[in-house]
Amino acid sequence: MAKTKSSFLPVCLATGVLVPLLCIAVCIAACIVPFEKAQTYLNILFMDNMKIIPSTGLEGLVIVDNADIPTGEDNTRTLSDAGEIVRPSFGEQYAVLTCEAVSMRVPVYWGTGDQLFEKGACQSSSSAVLGETGNAVIDAHVNTFFSSLSEIEPGDEIVLYTSYGIFTYKASELVTFENTDKTYILPTDEDRLTLYTCKAQVLGTSTERIGVLCECVSKQFYTGGGE
Repeated sequence: MAKTKSSFLPVCLATGVLVPLLCIAVCIAACIVPFEKAQTYLNILFMDNMKIIPSTGLEGLVIVDNADIPTGEDNTRTLSDAGEIVRPSFGEQYAVLTCEAVSMRVPVYWGTGDQLFEKGACQSSSSAVLGETGNAVIDAHVNTFFSSLSEIEPGDEIVLYTSYGIFTYKASELVTFENTDKTYILPTDEDRLTLYTCKAQVLGTSTERIGVLCECVSKQFYTGGGE
């Protein structure tokens, strides 16, 4: 009997060591994915403060206003159906958004941040640059620059002017969604413009968003790089 008990002793000792090690390994593996996801969200959350503008080498948000974007009748440049985009720097105004149906005329800045929202509409830097294939996502405060967004109706024309071309869209669908719903702001394989803002309410801030989905009508680029 003593011999039998002694033969199980190494097994018991090995089990006592292996089981805790296995538990630790499982815990580490289970934490890796959530940590990576959390780190990604933190990078996005603090993106505005961590940005470095290559042209200046300065840390922090550098806002660049652009009053030279040609719009309307004063635009005499030659246009073509083919051309090249000019990727903006973070914090740069690179477009002017207009919708004559609701008398909207709004400067559009590349990137998001409290300072930029005070100056105009903001386009997510993870969305498609105007002229690229994809979903260009633009939002602004409902009590300022997008106060008339809810008045846009299907069929209304939205035109965005940039330094390198003119991009025309037509409102196709009005949507309402929660701020946790990312369905309409995710990248797409189709040319689309998504405009959205908070749902207006008297007290507090609403968790609901109202949006306008727009289909691309035309892309026109300035010849000669817009010069």
